[in-house]
Amino acid sequence: MDNKEAVIKLDNIEKSYGKHHVLKGVTMQVNKGDIYGLVGKNGAGKTTIFKMILGLSEYTTGNISIAGSKNRRQLFLNRSKIGFFVGSNFYNYLNGRANLEYYAVAKGIPKKEIKKEINRVLEVVGLSDVKQKVKGYSLGMRQRLGIANAILGNPEILILDEPTNGLDPQGIADVRHMIRRFRDEFGMTVIVSSHILGELENTADRFGIVHEGVIAKEITREDLSESRPEVEISISSSDIEKARQLLTENGINIVKEGKDKVTLEDYYFELIGGAKD
Repeated sequence: MDNKEAVIKLDNIEKSYGKHHVLKGVTMQVNKGDIYGLVGKNGAGKTTIFKMILGLSEYTTGNISIAGSKNRRQLFLNRSKIGFFVGSNFYNYLNGRANLEYYAVAKGIPKKEIKKEINRVLEVVGLSDVKQKVKGYSLGMRQRLGIANAILGNPEILILDEPTNGLDPQGIADVRHMIRRFRDEFGMTVIVSSHILGELENTADRFGIVHEGVIAKEITREDLSESRPEVEISISSSDIEKARQLLTENGINIVKEGKDKVTLEDYYFELIGGAKD
């Protein structure tokens, strides 16, 4: 395990629903200041892991520590340091602001600070000017409102379960920017899950790979880069023959050649404009 300060540690967590063994000994560590990406296909156990951390479901065996908790009472108290978005649960007959007022009271935010705090979080997620009731929200707007609710009170730890679900490409880029802002500007440790590997690769700096109920591997972005032994050199197309000859004459093996691949995201933003970050 990492020697850095751990804000969340899971040690051999198991969870069963009857005969269905969902988590089979999950061990993971999220360090202070991480943007930690929980990667895995749908049904791999990502949401169940979050529910164990949050106390929304009880684990069968193992141990969980949050912010250094040493016992069940400390674990219970330290869960108040976590803001989370694990599905959206709002009152459809109220608008977004009224829903957030309800949750702000439930979270114990002082009454005199609630209006200012709600203005802040709605601005962060881009919903400041939305007046309609939640029943008229698109899925993407509900995702944004869920994120706004998660950051009410500026928690130390933020858990986001599939936050880009239902968002268009610009919305996905906006959420990516938000997540970095939560860590860099607000000082949060962020855990975010997705089954879209390319999206987490662009967001997180440390990854836990969930497979069949266990964390198969924890890896940093640096580890990911080092796992590819080839070195890529960018050369103008007019210099390819000269470069090939020079490398060959000096006994340097060319493993592969090819032009840079333009990603769909690159193409999309070049075509319609907008900001990736």
